[in-house]
Amino acid sequence: MKVPFYGHTLQYNNIKEEIDANMQEVIQSGSFVGGPVLARFEEQAKNYFGTEYAIGVGNGTDAIWLTLMALGVGEGDEVITHPNTFFATAEAAWIAGAKVIFVDCDPKTKCIDPTKIEAAITDKTKAIIPVHLYGQCADMPAIKAIADKHNLLIVEDNAQAIDGAGDTFKQGELSDAVCTSYIIQKNLGCFGDGGMVFTNNKAVNDKVRILRNHGSAERNKHSAGFNSRLDDIQAAVLSAKMNHITEWTDTRIERAKRYDAALADAETIRLPYCTPGYRHVYHLYSIEVKDAAKRDDLQKFLNDNDIDAKNHYSIAIHQQEGYPWGKEAEVVGSIENAEINAASCVSLPLYPEITEEQIDYVASKVMEWDKANA
Repeated sequence: MKVPFYGHTLQYNNIKEEIDANMQEVIQSGSFVGGPVLARFEEQAKNYFGTEYAIGVGNGTDAIWLTLMALGVGEGDEVITHPNTFFATAEAAWIAGAKVIFVDCDPKTKCIDPTKIEAAITDKTKAIIPVHLYGQCADMPAIKAIADKHNLLIVEDNAQAIDGAGDTFKQGELSDAVCTSYIIQKNLGCFGDGGMVFTNNKAVNDKVRILRNHGSAERNKHSAGFNSRLDDIQAAVLSAKMNHITEWTDTRIERAKRYDAALADAETIRLPYCTPGYRHVYHLYSIEVKDAAKRDDLQKFLNDNDIDAKNHYSIAIHQQEGYPWGKEAEVVGSIENAEINAASCVSLPLYPEITEEQIDYVASKVMEWDKANA
């Protein structure tokens, strides 16, 4: 049985009429950038997400660095995050001019460990960027308490966790802004690159809107800015898909539970952890191989059996080479958990369109490998 990693084409075919109708509306209108379909999607997105403002930008990386700039984070400032995530989280802070300080992740959730943050705070610290990794929200109440104590900003990176939530909070309630990516691989993805900033801060909204459009709030009047706009075609795709995101998330959760049950007796791997009461949206179903030296062997075994398993962020950011613009990584304390996660993770196929039969097949092959390597 062949099991691809993504279900993009299946998803499109399932709601083809809705997507095509929205795209035709844009094409027939002749308004492709900054038009009415984008404005409508921004309204739809903010209402769904529950914030005062939603600003479409070119991609998730731009969402973070434009937000940091709008909040006044730049040269001489420090930003705290964790290194077992996609490079863009740190890259965005570097683009804004800030220095990135890495601390460890929580060994269960793989999100930033709040107990490690205060040791990294200096008089130059300006912001914390918690990443809701793999689809699980970080411990935002604990992070908010630290930020309030030290007068720090919080910018949530929820590129992997659209539709996720905690047991007592929603994304955006305990931060200055939430930044997401709409690249096709995401749970809510367009047909190219795209991103969005969600915020309840009018000043952030106004500033990001100017920064994304060549520093312009009014035609022919410009200040320093950039070109980072979510175009109307992508907004049309996202608008159609957003009507289904809750249903798709629920299906992801059910498929993840099926994996959990089928892999419960595995001896050589650790399964994803879901904080009790949290809505984990399983952007990735990422397992850890207890013996990291065998991670590649498991992935190859699955690939050889027509299962497109992948690994994500297998080199932690602080271990990467070639930092941009002369930037360097600074680590505070042990980051053993982040390094273990990077070295041992394997992502199994999981998306709304995957069938129960495919889940069972993948799980059977993982268990076959597990028994041979226990």
